[in-house]
Amino acid sequence: MFVKQLLTMVLFFFSLVSQFLKSSSQCLNFTYNGFRPPLTDISLQGIATVTPNGLLKLTNTTIQKTGHAFYTKPIRFKDSPNGNVSSFSTTFVFAIHSQIPILSGHGMAFLVAPNASLPNATASQYMGLFNIINNGNATNHVFAVELDTIPNLQFNDMDDNHVGIDINSLKSINSSRAGYWDKTDQFKNLTLISRNPMQVWVDYDGLTHKIDVTMAPLTENKPRKPLVSTVKDLSSVLLQDMFVGFSSSTALIVSSDHFVLGWSFQVKGKAPPLALSELPKIPRYGPTKLQRFYKNRISVFSLLLIPLVFILLLLVFLVRFIVRRRRKFAEEIEDWETEFSKIRLKFKDLYYATKGFKEKGLLGSGGFGSVYKGVMPKTNKEIAVKRVSNESRQGLKEFVSEIVSIGRMSHRNLVPLLGYCRRKDELLLVYDYMPNGSLDKYLYNNPETTLDWKQRSKIIKGVASGLFYLHEEWEQVVIHRDVKASNVLLDADFNGRLGDFGLARLYDHGSDPQ
Repeated sequence: MFVKQLLTMVLFFFSLVSQFLKSSSQCLNFTYNGFRPPLTDISLQGIATVTPNGLLKLTNTTIQKTGHAFYTKPIRFKDSPNGNVSSFSTTFVFAIHSQIPILSGHGMAFLVAPNASLPNATASQYMGLFNIINNGNATNHVFAVELDTIPNLQFNDMDDNHVGIDINSLKSINSSRAGYWDKTDQFKNLTLISRNPMQVWVDYDGLTHKIDVTMAPLTENKPRKPLVSTVKDLSSVLLQDMFVGFSSSTALIVSSDHFVLGWSFQVKGKAPPLALSELPKIPRYGPTKLQRFYKNRISVFSLLLIPLVFILLLLVFLVRFIVRRRRKFAEEIEDWETEFSKIRLKFKDLYYATKGFKEKGLLGSGGFGSVYKGVMPKTNKEIAVKRVSNESRQGLKEFVSEIVSIGRMSHRNLVPLLGYCRRKDELLLVYDYMPNGSLDKYLYNNPETTLDWKQRSKIIKGVASGLFYLHEEWEQVVIHRDVKASNVLLDADFNGRLGDFGLARLYDHGSDPQ
């Protein structure tokens, strides 16, 4: 009888122990609306700490370090060692504060691992999850959701602001740019290092093997459409009992504070919602030493850069101005012009003399081109500039003829040629200005002023004297070939002067002009 009672008591004792052990590995859910000490169910490793106001702080500004936080009790994910993984769900609120607003290092991850410690995991791009040797090994038995803030070509990262699903490796099986789908199915971008708290939901369906990762700002409810989805049977990845937690690491150059504000977990059901109003607040940050360093450097750099940019722009402007100016006033000089170099004028001087060939200074125009009044800058001498039209019949040949014909002649009844200029395809002749214009305006089209017979006789005699000089008195015979009223110009005293030698021909004395 005694032996039977003793045996019953022993069996009852072992039953209690078995139930205790079973219950300790079958924790179905937990919720942390902040991590206010004392914490008995959260283990911290590396540089992970809990702040006095209840923030789980995975990292600090120490470079190349890892930080881990695990729920200390194992979670039973399978009913048997070779069974299927049960459905599970978790949600957490996180925030990332970087030393430099546009850079971070390296991100954080929610993970399910076979142990509550990862002693061989390394920092930087490995995010405290793996190392260069075991990354990608099936024996890792690790499921993770990464919040990655630095692109790494080694792991085929899509950018520096993405969410990925990882199986035993940091090469995500699926990933997406951080953001969420709003109620109107519009995608809204989120910035992981914005320092703003954001909520993440991770759901695994044990029947369909579908993994959904959803995120949103705290001001939004859980979106209907997940951010990242994939189908993957985790039965070969997860063991029967696993540990859940968070991992993070800092980089070699830039470090970040990675915070978890609240966390809930559930096996065989949906994770309990978090009481967002009870979550601890992210501390306010003043400028860090690194930020002040960069700010000072940037300030000094800006002080140096602004004048340099101004000087560079000024130099570019001056160079362009000089180049355009040279092109604008560029001229052509050919061999035949050598003997006339003394009467060759600069286009720049003629340009300024006529004030840019403005219409206001136009004296007349015709088939030959246009004539402009001008005043030479240095001598204040009044001139007339004939700008030969490209389309006119008076081309380069005629231009040369006029230069040769009257460039060396001097007579009181010939319009004095002061000089000439060639610029690109422009031909210009410079004459003494005749204030009373050409004879034709006094003869045709009802002129306002008429000439008396004395003036007319004087003009005729002057033209005749000029022609006699051309035919008999100059070293060669010059046949004008275009004597008409419009080519007879009148000076201030109404003396007739013959001009426009564009059609002139030169012959030796005694020869027979044909």
